[in-house]
Amino acid sequence: MVDTADILKAKVLIVDDQEANVLLLERMLSGAGYVSVASTLDPRAVCELHRKNRYDLILLDLQMPVMDGFEVMERLKEIEKDGYLPVLVVTAQPDHKLRALRAGAKDFVSKPFDLAEVLTRVHNMLEVRLYAKALEQTVQELEASRELIRGKNDELKKLFDQVVAERKISERLALHVPPDSIAKRLQARPDMTADSFADVTVLIADVVGFTKLTPALSPDRLALILDEIFTLFDALADERGLKKIKTLGNSYMAASGVPVPSVDHAARAAHMSLDMIEALDRFNERTASTLQVRIGIDTGRVVAGVIGRRLFLYDVWGDTVNTASRVESHGVAGRVQVSESTWRRLGEPFLLEARGALEVEGKGELKTWFLAGRNSASD
Repeated sequence: MVDTADILKAKVLIVDDQEANVLLLERMLSGAGYVSVASTLDPRAVCELHRKNRYDLILLDLQMPVMDGFEVMERLKEIEKDGYLPVLVVTAQPDHKLRALRAGAKDFVSKPFDLAEVLTRVHNMLEVRLYAKALEQTVQELEASRELIRGKNDELKKLFDQVVAERKISERLALHVPPDSIAKRLQARPDMTADSFADVTVLIADVVGFTKLTPALSPDRLALILDEIFTLFDALADERGLKKIKTLGNSYMAASGVPVPSVDHAARAAHMSLDMIEALDRFNERTASTLQVRIGIDTGRVVAGVIGRRLFLYDVWGDTVNTASRVESHGVAGRVQVSESTWRRLGEPFLLEARGALEVEGKGELKTWFLAGRNSASD
């Protein structure tokens, strides 16, 4: 059997001539718990490293100077006499994917990197690779003990069936794993994956000033910056008890009161929004940046659940989400703006400033308040 701990201990080699790509992939894998990740910027060193360390997976960039990924794979075939190349190619060229598979690669990852795609494909490939090793070891044991063959046949068949079954369901890791309660219901009744929540607070944030960095920085550097900021926001969501819903570009969405209802959902979202502004201020001080975050919050009824048939995403939707989006887009950089329904639930623990009524397309007149801070004993 191969469990998650075995997969996270697997030996992985990252090969890319761009240091930013190597750093990004290392951060993704380390953040997911992989503990044996090595890298090289020199494709000519791959074969010697693999001969010495026998990696379970090689993340191989196809477009490199001196020696491209296709040539590296040809040389790896001289080492892997059984013909199996533990190679997951990295490419931004769609036409290279089929060519790489024909050359012996087992899978591919597209550029620019998507965290869910990278982790899912790495997990899937390592899972199959380690299962194959387990099967090979079992076969060797059977050949050494002919008298045990009959008793081992059933075990081999079950192990092979499990490899196939686990490979089919492992794509559940893409994008988001549903909350436990939803995951159980998906297994029991796939037609029941959505719930209505009468009282939920939705927070939508937009990192302002990020687009100004685009002409000056490479896409890899921009991705690293945004990943670091959203990682900070994720930690705040966990600390305050909010559910991260999704990101889109430089926008971040979280909800309080789903999938488990809470009586203080509005206060949790308010605290997190103020924490986000403070966290970004510290980020700016540390990196000499001038980024700001504009946040909008609304409270009300939502529908929440899992969408998708093969790639699952836990999402929320409804008029509350739309209102939070309008409150955010009509807000002010560096400040938190809340709707009237949220304002009514906050009260004394927070400092609130009336902004007045805004004329919002599709919503008409919308009363909003700025969340200016906390009273001294509110947190």
